[in-house]
Amino acid sequence: MPVTTHRTRPFSASQRLPDADRPLANHDPDEAGEQLAAFIRRHPRLMILTGAGVSTDSGIPDYRDGDGAWKRKQPVQHQDFMENVHTRQRYWGRSLIGWPVMRNAIPNPSHFHIADLELLNHSSLVVTQNVDRLHQKAGTRAVLDLHGRADEVLCMTCGYRCPRDEVHDRCADLNPGFAQFTATTAPDGDADLEVDFSDFHPADCPKCGGILKPDVVFFGDFVPKQRVSSALDMLKASDGLLVIGSSLMVYSGFRFCRYGREWGKPMATLNLGRTRAEELVDLKLNARIGETLAAALRQL
Repeated sequence: MPVTTHRTRPFSASQRLPDADRPLANHDPDEAGEQLAAFIRRHPRLMILTGAGVSTDSGIPDYRDGDGAWKRKQPVQHQDFMENVHTRQRYWGRSLIGWPVMRNAIPNPSHFHIADLELLNHSSLVVTQNVDRLHQKAGTRAVLDLHGRADEVLCMTCGYRCPRDEVHDRCADLNPGFAQFTATTAPDGDADLEVDFSDFHPADCPKCGGILKPDVVFFGDFVPKQRVSSALDMLKASDGLLVIGSSLMVYSGFRFCRYGREWGKPMATLNLGRTRAEELVDLKLNARIGETLAAALRQL
């Protein structure tokens, strides 16, 4: 099956969904759980696509509000990271504060409920846009990390790979003055720290001196073709698609709804706020995720 790779580009230049004709209905979790359970009974073997909304209850902030608009400055762009030393200084300097929050995060009930769906044979694969590895920590076995994993670092020159904690510790040792700073945490191991980063020394590759980067697909970069192919193969073999906690504002996730519609797959979304797939899916649930999943599981 031919697959075209796509950059993790945003939905539009306005960075938000267009105005809706009518307000999105709010669903009580028990009501939403009943509808979700009925959907799962009709389509018992689902591919599940998850986004940042699944991990917010673990203390990891998300990027967007209920209308798909950015809550803060946009994340670092791949090309800017690779070409601009100041961008790398800023990224790794802020990471000294932000990474420990992600590293120490623990799964919340939503992660465990999704693992339960796998145990009940209702999940063929969890494709996650998150890079926090919390699905794996919660016990889900079949997980595809669409955008990579934040706990490993890769040399962009020689391919050297190591745990993120090693680079974190080296950056801390190289920049002891940054231990004084505090800031609020931001998505994906970032922090809202605005200081002078010009004297920050990022850690280079210990083998070749090359640029070290988390093994994560930054905005503007490509999702590896094999990941996309594997997920699409599973979607084609599944009874339907369930999207949980994603506004689908980047094409890397939205593409699965596009293909699902093309292939006639039943689709449902469970998200606080609207999604880019409003016109494509069969069931739209605007409800609290953990409580809704718990209510659905009680009926399966």
